[in-house]
Amino acid sequence: MPESFSARKEEEREAIVNRTVGKFLAVRGEAEGTKIVVTGKGGVGKTVISAALSTIFAENGFRVLAVDGDPQMNMAPTLGLSASQIASITPLNEQLDYIEERVGARPNSGWGMFLTLNPNVKDVVSRFGVEVTDRIRLLVMGTLSKAAVGCLCPENTLLEATVNHIALTRDEAVVMDTEAGVEHFGRAIARGFNHAVVVTDPSHNACSVAAHALRLAHDLRIPGLHLVCNRCRSEDDRHRVARFMADANLGFEFSSHLVPYEPAVYECDPAILPALDGGAPEFVRSLERLFEQLRPVPVETGQTETAALSLAASSASE
Repeated sequence: MPESFSARKEEEREAIVNRTVGKFLAVRGEAEGTKIVVTGKGGVGKTVISAALSTIFAENGFRVLAVDGDPQMNMAPTLGLSASQIASITPLNEQLDYIEERVGARPNSGWGMFLTLNPNVKDVVSRFGVEVTDRIRLLVMGTLSKAAVGCLCPENTLLEATVNHIALTRDEAVVMDTEAGVEHFGRAIARGFNHAVVVTDPSHNACSVAAHALRLAHDLRIPGLHLVCNRCRSEDDRHRVARFMADANLGFEFSSHLVPYEPAVYECDPAILPALDGGAPEFVRSLERLFEQLRPVPVETGQTETAALSLAASSASE
């Protein structure tokens, strides 16, 4: 049985890691792009929101790495990849030779504690990222080990390194779709993100999970917290969510966004692009307002851009 999550246990785990390897996977503070993790209860539309945000970022001139961290692995069809393209994708967690080469251990191999905690993952996007458009690449992580305190296992170590290694220029973004909650991250991965987008619908259970996820994201010190109420059909739905969050007494600030229910979003399932191309205008406008809060703050004229790992496929054509 995995231990229950707590910020204190995460601090204890991080202290152990820091004693082992010194400065562990430090986040590059000079990065100017944005990293967004999308979470919430299963079935509330996280993947749709993740794919829509990835597309909106791309349409606004960003190069985007869409990371599918959900075991259901539905980002590929939602982004519009064909069945043959999807069949050709091997999730990163099944790239056993690569994981062993970089981390020093194969998943489920009884490796103990002898593994590289700061693996070199500079080539992970160019080798395993799938081109969706000229501005969106998809990295499918596959099913990850889920010890609630962020286990020191090869797959999670590789994910931590990947998320923390990627330094972004101001025209690049990472959008990561996840399974419910943020317990499976742990502090080392969560600290790589600038924003947590917590998706709910008006139901009591979804709001309960959302409140829990917001608390965890706050405890893990993700700077930008955003609640997205998806599939709202009426003012009553909006008030229901607002009352629940007020009663939850979270005690910290987060932005709130209402995404209305529009049939066109679900009629074009699984691909989201037809809805974004005019089929669901209110849905799009609501996410464009969220995009304005997620996009990096423009850099003042004359400020030097930092060198960063490009999300492009190792090409010099851009």
